[in-house]
Amino acid sequence: MANAIRALAMDAVQQANSGHPGAPMGMADIAVALWSRHLRHNPANPQWANRDRFVLSNGHGSMLIYALLHLSGYELPIEELKAFRQLHSKTPGHPEVGITPGVETTTGPLGQGITNAVGLALAEKMLAKEFNIDEHQVVDHHTYVFLGDGCLMEGISHEAASLAGAWKLNKLIAIYDDNGISIDGQVAPWFADNTAQRFEAYGWNVVGPVDGHDVDAVDAAIAEAKKSSVKPTLVIAKTHIGKGSPNRANTAKAHGEPLGNEEIKLTREQLGWAHEPFVIPQEVYADWDAKAAGAALESAWDERFDAYATAHPELAAEFARRMAGVLPANFAQTAVDAVVAAHGKAETVASRKASQIALEAFTAAVPELLGGSADLTGSNLTNTKSTPAFRVEADGSSNGGRHINYGVREFGMAAIMNGVALHGGYIPYGGTFLTFSDYSRNAIRMAALMKQRVIHVFTHDSIGLGEDGPTHQSIEHVASLRLIPGLDVWRPADTTETVVAWTMAIGNAQRPSVLALSRQNLPYAPKTAVDDIAKGAYVLSEPSDAGLKKKARGVIIATGSEVQLALAAQATLAQQGIPVRVVSMPSTTVFDRQDLTYKKAVLPEGLPRVAVEMGVSDGWWKYGVAAVVGIDSYGESAPAPVLFKHFGFTAENVVDTVKVALGVAKLKGGKKR
Repeated sequence: MANAIRALAMDAVQQANSGHPGAPMGMADIAVALWSRHLRHNPANPQWANRDRFVLSNGHGSMLIYALLHLSGYELPIEELKAFRQLHSKTPGHPEVGITPGVETTTGPLGQGITNAVGLALAEKMLAKEFNIDEHQVVDHHTYVFLGDGCLMEGISHEAASLAGAWKLNKLIAIYDDNGISIDGQVAPWFADNTAQRFEAYGWNVVGPVDGHDVDAVDAAIAEAKKSSVKPTLVIAKTHIGKGSPNRANTAKAHGEPLGNEEIKLTREQLGWAHEPFVIPQEVYADWDAKAAGAALESAWDERFDAYATAHPELAAEFARRMAGVLPANFAQTAVDAVVAAHGKAETVASRKASQIALEAFTAAVPELLGGSADLTGSNLTNTKSTPAFRVEADGSSNGGRHINYGVREFGMAAIMNGVALHGGYIPYGGTFLTFSDYSRNAIRMAALMKQRVIHVFTHDSIGLGEDGPTHQSIEHVASLRLIPGLDVWRPADTTETVVAWTMAIGNAQRPSVLALSRQNLPYAPKTAVDDIAKGAYVLSEPSDAGLKKKARGVIIATGSEVQLALAAQATLAQQGIPVRVVSMPSTTVFDRQDLTYKKAVLPEGLPRVAVEMGVSDGWWKYGVAAVVGIDSYGESAPAPVLFKHFGFTAENVVDTVKVALGVAKLKGGKKR
């Protein structure tokens, strides 16, 4: 069984002339132990709710999971393995969720797979607390993860492992492929950690080292790990990378390049594998086949769930709804009521406070909303009356809280939220300062790549945070986040726009979202209609709204806290007989997806445009603007009002910029814009 994995791995990598054969060949015996003796899954239904989750954190060894999926009976025929790393195949270079049946998460950026696994295990623990009653254990599965030296060297693994220990995720079992080799060679000179002591210090159970090529030894280690009632477990398995290759085993050359035809021939001889490339004997397929066992496991669970549904019909229906990712029936009305309330009250508050006001309504109506913050709850305002803090007792039991204190672990938080979303049953959101989105960025990118509904609340979004200075003042961050494909970025101007942003973020099952929110108070922007806010940009104010009954000669586009400057400038320009339209653009990413007719209605052709945003100017030129009132330098440490004047974020400067753009004034120094 193990040699079938080795053969498929070296054959596929050789045919593609690209890939990583060493890890699959080295971990083949570990895979036999887990997949044939412990993993509860059903190849016929990769989405079975109570399946064990398996994560290949060292995703470069993707042929390991592809071989396992193929051999055990998933819809991954041998033709797909032959098309390894080829265009539109189901076997891309690194495992991708949504592409390959049976792949739980997209892995490749090392360390994020184990962190996703922590999120998967956390979701299982929380759902079990919420839905299991007495003998009805409808949520009861393990999360298994394979990882290597690279995952453990990445800093995010420290963040994730620390939280897993604190949360006592006893159903999380990680198996460490301890082969001592990375791309640069033997890791000993630069990776001298005592991994066992490290994980014991995190509060993990550590088993091993065991011989990773002894299936029975690995089997016993996993069985011991499953007995843990409180702690997550790390199984340390000593292996030889490229096991079976006479000249490449235990070398860096086995890591990331094909073995070569001659070495593959020698490896086949050493393994006693006398079959042609991609040929697996029927008796080996029979040994691996998990379809009948998987069907029996799911059928037994179906019977348990039917009994649960009979005893607790409302809970069963709620569980089914949540796992299907369907929002509550009253969500739309909740959103309408929240928008009406915000519009009616017209409060002057910071948009971070507007976010909390919106969350009070949504967390009460949407029980799957799972909040959190990276040690900044009091600043991010991600907690509500409906989301008490999540806590775990010494015996491993939890209190059912819905707000997670992630500690100062922004990257870990972001990747754990990805795992929670991937598991199903929750819509995670988490907060930190916008400037720290750089720490989270690769996990945000992964959420977008995986099309997961994860919501990032980023407060303190500009120089408006004031005295903390340039280390904390976001300049390029909003523009940078807008560059991530598949990510919706919202920068709302007031309470109503914030409610709409939350509505869109919660309602969009295929995209992660970012809300960039202010620390400082923002006046309510008067508006006659709110429906078009959801389109990302809308006409907020026409010249007539400023008391000038003329057609607009130009357009001021603004976002977030700068909308107030645009409105003030419009009023001043109206007094001078210059009519301009103000467009609020809370989400450039959403606006960019609108049809051309709507775009032209909001930004008419032939009217000069000026953009106003406290951030880098680069992203605005695509809208055909004549000028940008932005900031292309770092900030300063001073009170916010002083900074606004220093950097030109005043109504007067916006007025002057618009007049230059319209050709009715000259730049300072006598030059015409």
